[in-house]
Amino acid sequence: MSARGEIVFTVNGSAVTVSAAPVQRLSSVLRDELRLTGTKVGCDAGDCGACTVLLDGEPVCACLVPAASVAGAHVRTVEGLGNGRLSALQASFLRHGAAQCGICTPGMLMAATALLERNPHPAEDEVRDALGGVLCRCTGYRKIIAAVMDSARPGSGLDLGLPPAGHAVGASPIRLDGIAKINGTEKFGGDSFPADALALAVIRSPHHHARFAFGDLEAYQAEHPGIVDIYTAADIPGENRFGVIPPFADQPALAEGSTRFRGEAVAVIAGEPDAIASLDLSAFPIAWTELPALLDTETAQTGDAALLHAGRPGNLLTQGFVEHGDPEAALAAAAHIVSDMIETSYVEHAYIEPEAGFAHMDGDTLVVTACTQAPYMDRADTARLLGLPPEKVRIVPTATGGGFGSKLDLSVQPLVGLVALKTGRPAALCFTRDESMTSTTKRHPAAMRATIGADAQGRICGMVFSGDFDTGAYASWGPTVANRVPVHASGPYVTPNYRALGRAIHTNGPISGAFRGFGVPQATICQETLYDALAIKAGIDRLEFRLKNALRNGSETVTGQLLEEGVGIADCLEALKPHWQRALADAGRFDAENGHMKRGVGVASCWYGCGNTSLPNPSTIKLGISPEGQVVLHQGAVDIGQGSNTVIAQIAADALGVPLTLIALRSADTAITPDAGKTSASRQTFVSGKAAEKAAKSLREKILRFANVSDHAALSLEGCLLIIREGDATRRIGLSALTPDADGLVFTAEETYDPPTAPLDAKGQGTPYAVFGYGAQIAELEVDLKLGTVKLVKITAAHDVGRAINPLLAQGQIEGGIAQGIGMALMEEYIPGRTENLHDYLIPTIGDVPPIETILIEVPDPEGPFGAKGLGEHVLIPTAPAILNAIRHATGVPVTKIPATPSRIRAAIREAGR
Repeated sequence: MSARGEIVFTVNGSAVTVSAAPVQRLSSVLRDELRLTGTKVGCDAGDCGACTVLLDGEPVCACLVPAASVAGAHVRTVEGLGNGRLSALQASFLRHGAAQCGICTPGMLMAATALLERNPHPAEDEVRDALGGVLCRCTGYRKIIAAVMDSARPGSGLDLGLPPAGHAVGASPIRLDGIAKINGTEKFGGDSFPADALALAVIRSPHHHARFAFGDLEAYQAEHPGIVDIYTAADIPGENRFGVIPPFADQPALAEGSTRFRGEAVAVIAGEPDAIASLDLSAFPIAWTELPALLDTETAQTGDAALLHAGRPGNLLTQGFVEHGDPEAALAAAAHIVSDMIETSYVEHAYIEPEAGFAHMDGDTLVVTACTQAPYMDRADTARLLGLPPEKVRIVPTATGGGFGSKLDLSVQPLVGLVALKTGRPAALCFTRDESMTSTTKRHPAAMRATIGADAQGRICGMVFSGDFDTGAYASWGPTVANRVPVHASGPYVTPNYRALGRAIHTNGPISGAFRGFGVPQATICQETLYDALAIKAGIDRLEFRLKNALRNGSETVTGQLLEEGVGIADCLEALKPHWQRALADAGRFDAENGHMKRGVGVASCWYGCGNTSLPNPSTIKLGISPEGQVVLHQGAVDIGQGSNTVIAQIAADALGVPLTLIALRSADTAITPDAGKTSASRQTFVSGKAAEKAAKSLREKILRFANVSDHAALSLEGCLLIIREGDATRRIGLSALTPDADGLVFTAEETYDPPTAPLDAKGQGTPYAVFGYGAQIAELEVDLKLGTVKLVKITAAHDVGRAINPLLAQGQIEGGIAQGIGMALMEEYIPGRTENLHDYLIPTIGDVPPIETILIEVPDPEGPFGAKGLGEHVLIPTAPAILNAIRHATGVPVTKIPATPSRIRAAIREAGR
């Protein structure tokens, strides 16, 4: 790096002088030198726009601006937007729910500020153009557009929208953690590294499969002053393996002798930050011997294929199986049969925040502060790797800038922990975008085949499904995918005769893990596209065909589970009927007026079991009253943007009978908060929400018993006084006079909820989930038959949420999930070695997401808190098949390899001779 020099410029109206190299990135100067961490870094390549700031009033990517070029200039960051208050734009973002995880929010705010200062009343096209360089993976952009366009509305100041006691559930207050997301004070994984922390560089495999041998590491260290040490697998003090499902834990933190996938870590260099920044990692002393690689499931299962793991014959990790009735006999008697094969690709999570965190020693306890979805799982795995008792490892989650499943697996945690443990110094690591994409998990590619039959009246009589899911080099969540897929592959339909097999197969590809749906989105693409083909063959309207076969109260699922109450799929489809008829009519008129441009309309449904499949799935929530009169919620359900901090607080407030304003959150720190389980499988609103409801009711009961009043009494808090009213009687309890416990609480309750499920037998019969959520979507689009390009026109989504605890957040989840479904359907395809950055790997931009109309259906489930069901994963599942069905409607041909890129659409059209 070039020699440092003094650079003088203005930041947020104040003159600053920094010592920096002329070519140092402005983003680094702002974050590392000035500690203005509101400016986020997602790629260091100008691809994501998260680091957007205003330079002399113009939006720029700070990661592309050299420090020397800002001398004498004025820089404005998110911290300077409101001059100590919220700007009108920031208030509008909160009001519209335009910030979810919050990692892209500063960049969006800065780009929008530049637009609004030029044009206070922009049209939607102008907003899309101005914000097109900033990527968001959570929101689906629609609420961001609305927030920008609404920010100049008269009287549009910030209304916190905090409801009174007993009315939190069903209201849409702003996020309880929302202000920090829009003013730059929220701390994500890379935002609070200690000043004296060692920096780390990770040596990774450039090959899919290879042997390796280290050279003279001591000589290399001696040649580079500032390197403190180099660590390999030999330095790991515990058991060098981790995995989210303990019986299948097979991944080393640092590989030993050979690597199984491109990007696998083999060594960690720890040193002073300047020394690490100046290293040429290509000169690291390691010799690679590339080995033959198995890169698809078909090759991996050939008789002469090498085994990636001993004891897993045919590279089969595991399989799931469900059989109900006699599908062969049913299909033989069917009046209409369709069959096809569908293939899907690797999909990258592409959260805007790369994995980041740091570790330090607190006495004899290792403290790891990092972005994560599962702090207690992190603690268990990190402790095993480092040879420590779990109680000697503390995980402190930061805000998480998107997760979608991949941040369930360990990333930086064991590496920073190892260095801190060995050196006694803090150690920090933030993955580059390239190493984030090469080393972390993906959505499983799948090769699926299914046959479905219906009788002459159009009722499903039988189905057979099989799918091979590429789980990559290590297990990760492969077992969950293999077991969840056969349960769900029927869709939310009555299927009396059924057989489904899901297999997780090892290859030398990227590790495939959890990604919003655990394999169900892939299986639904197969099932729902075949449903369209079957409806067409039977001559039945495609939506009516789904309604005819939809599960209802009293139906039996393919696992033999009786659904007694809360089945909302028919309600979702009924709600779509008028939109369906209007869309078909619009398509007919469009096609009559156009030549090679054709309009297509598609529909697809989904169902999804909330929580683990036939496994224990507990969540524990603690709630208490402080001497100061706050209701302290120990909320261990990590909020990764979906809103659990707010939703679970709403549930607790109403169950306790106090206003939401009194709730004070305590984070998912393993030292202070009970285990609320992982944030995945659409379980937090349902499972942790139910635990919060139980804890709040238990706390209320303790207080009422203490006051010797009945259950009908009303609670309120006024400062340090707890006031209890029953009829004309009022009792005041001075909280400061009571003796607090070790957590500083004078009343407390802790409750656990574990959904009632039953194991599946050898034929997959049983009760895998206590609650299912349901949904259906319509996609309207236009296809250019000559080019194969697709333009989305509108998506209409009806989702049964049981009870909308927070309707605004639910709508945001639906829009964000749809955006990810759009990417899966049309553009996202991770190819190792080719699409390892956000320039070559395409995710939907603000211009790719059409208007979305959301219809919230509320069919309460008695098992859920206030009747609520999960939502997070359901919303993505129907999007891709609805789009594919719309493409088929427009072109007359199916696309059987996903994503449906223009070249694949054109190939399908040519193959059909059209």
